[in-house]
Amino acid sequence: MHDIRAIRDNPDAFDRDLARRGLAPLSAELIALDEARKSSVSAAQANQERRNALAKEIGGAKKAKDEARAAALMAEVAALKAAEPALKAAEGEADRAFAEKLAAIPNRPKPDVPDGADEHGNVLYRSHASTRERLTEGKEHFELGEACGLMDFESAAKLSGSRFVVLKGQLARLERALGQFMLDLHTQEHGYLEVAPPVLVRDEAMFGTAQLPKFEDDQFAIVDGSSLRKVYDAFASMRAAGNGRSGAEFISDDVRDWMDQSRRWLIPTAEVPLTNLVRESILREEELPLRFTALTPCFRAEAGAAGRDTRGMLRQHQFNKVEMVSITTPEESANEHERMLTCAEAVLKKLDLPYRVMTLCTGDMGFASQKTYDIEVWVPGQRTHREISSCSVCGEFQARRMNARYRGKDGKPAYVHTLNGSGVAVGRALIAVMENYQNPDGSITIPSVLHPYMGGLNRIEGAR
Repeated sequence: MHDIRAIRDNPDAFDRDLARRGLAPLSAELIALDEARKSSVSAAQANQERRNALAKEIGGAKKAKDEARAAALMAEVAALKAAEPALKAAEGEADRAFAEKLAAIPNRPKPDVPDGADEHGNVLYRSHASTRERLTEGKEHFELGEACGLMDFESAAKLSGSRFVVLKGQLARLERALGQFMLDLHTQEHGYLEVAPPVLVRDEAMFGTAQLPKFEDDQFAIVDGSSLRKVYDAFASMRAAGNGRSGAEFISDDVRDWMDQSRRWLIPTAEVPLTNLVRESILREEELPLRFTALTPCFRAEAGAAGRDTRGMLRQHQFNKVEMVSITTPEESANEHERMLTCAEAVLKKLDLPYRVMTLCTGDMGFASQKTYDIEVWVPGQRTHREISSCSVCGEFQARRMNARYRGKDGKPAYVHTLNGSGVAVGRALIAVMENYQNPDGSITIPSVLHPYMGGLNRIEGAR
């Protein structure tokens, strides 16, 4: 969320930043909407103030036994009272229009973010080679997994449809080992606090981290059975009536309210619950930075990814990921961003995987991000690099949406800065290990750092 005062103070700078994101100027429209909002508030307040003043005048007129004046004043009060619902409705509508417009605008990029329209504008930040000889080609992970009978997409499709997988045996254990290894690394060496958060969250939490409202189509929402039954009953009434009215007209306000209250969202990333741990709070500066990490399942509808990466585990509706979140002061957020990136890189270094770090351009950054680094691991089966971690600094953008603040040395509350990063995506780490550690016979060597998590097993045998 943006600060309307900052937009008013320097509208040209705001529009220039939006232009870097490929957006048309919006400052004039936002300022006009804010003026309309203020006017509607003033009109409602003036109505109430006039009514309060008239109440005193009516008392004076009655005390003076001036019945005619008292009656005239009471008539004016009645007119003002009758106008109140319309004024309140106008105030609510103006506030809604302003809030919706502001909430739909992405974060402003930092000055050092490269300009560009898409991923082709991203800039190499640094790269890292593995100590082993880098494979330049090989089988893809699903070929290896299916050949050894431990990666089953067919059964997953019977259970849940496309973009799911069933892992078995040693591959299932390898995925579990990767997640546990990452959690241990971040908690024991990097100072993150492990959290086991809910994976179902309310609208407010999704709004706070900016998944809502813009990216609603990419999320999975659920409602409880009783709410769903009310919807079914409403549509059954529609069919029974047979009068051509739409189903929406048959869903009462009570049903809508029930659905809104019971609806939860499956988290697309643990960034959502971890960042929202500080929502609607005022922290002490000495508490900062707060660093959280969690290993959770993540759920994404991938509505905008039709036809992309349909084979294998690269783009799934459900996957596991270790997430890192930092809450810090504005002065330290840039340093914290570099630190978070280093923590994510440490995972790949210990796994001895080749990777590169890209600074994302303005056209490829996430909605809430001021600046993002993507870590892209080498996958020889595709002969390319694929994203395995994304580390972003969001400034106060999310904090404003969550009303998350801290009290500085001057005693005044200010918005915290939030950061998030994958530490890393477990499924993609599994892919990278399988493809980079594959052997000519189809077996997969297990990285030495994972041996303790695999009960000493150092190799997954291929098909015989």
